[in-house]
Amino acid sequence: QLQEQQEEIENMMNAVFKGVFVHRYRDVVPEIRAICMEELGTWMRSYAASFLTDGYLKYIGWTLHDKQREVRLQCVKALQGLYCHQDMAAHMELFTSRFKTRMVSMVLDKEPDVAVEVVKLLTLMLENMEEVLTEEDCQSVYPVVYVSSRALASAAGLFLYRRLLDPQREAGREPSHDGDNRIFFRLLLAFFIESELHEHAAYLVDSLWDCAGPRLRDWETISALLLEESPTEGLVDRQEKALVEILAASVVQAAEGQPPVGRGPGKKVTGL
Repeated sequence: QLQEQQEEIENMMNAVFKGVFVHRYRDVVPEIRAICMEELGTWMRSYAASFLTDGYLKYIGWTLHDKQREVRLQCVKALQGLYCHQDMAAHMELFTSRFKTRMVSMVLDKEPDVAVEVVKLLTLMLENMEEVLTEEDCQSVYPVVYVSSRALASAAGLFLYRRLLDPQREAGREPSHDGDNRIFFRLLLAFFIESELHEHAAYLVDSLWDCAGPRLRDWETISALLLEESPTEGLVDRQEKALVEILAASVVQAAEGQPPVGRGPGKKVTGL
């Protein structure tokens, strides 16, 4: 009797999906398309056994190309709700391989709020799906730490920190405050020098401030690194110059508590 009732409910859900959703997700009214994507994400989280399949996921994938901002935004938020759970993300390998290129390209979405949510989505993928993002994918996100929109740059800062700068990302490493911060600054210097945007230390520091502020305020470790004379432990001139710029930017940020000139909450995505 229970099985019969479950089958009946599933048949009704399928009828609603085919009779309403399949027609309305392409509705001429953007708000209706956005509602469809939002609700589809809710169904997938609530009834994963029935809805978290490639047959349903493809509708979100297709709609990532929608011309309207609010529709793309709801698609990305629906995907965030799925990728934030490792068990759900494990069911999304085929979807990820099929639509990952589109998701990564949306880091440069013309609407800053959509781009912010996309970077947050990629950060969830980084955390919950091992090795899903290639180095090339990540290289598309790293430069965003230098853009003028603070919300977008901060989201990219967290992505950069989790992927490249977190000293404890290596499994099994014993945390050590001084040692960890030394590693953090060496990783940060390598990234900063490689990015070849040396006049933009203030932008990089501001992007990392929310996720790595306590590390950036570790003046003691910075001073120790700058004073280190050992030929193996010491910094080369190029690294010292870059670290002094990062130190100066961190001091200004700590003292003023304001983003650098040219960066604000409402700025369009520029500066790549």
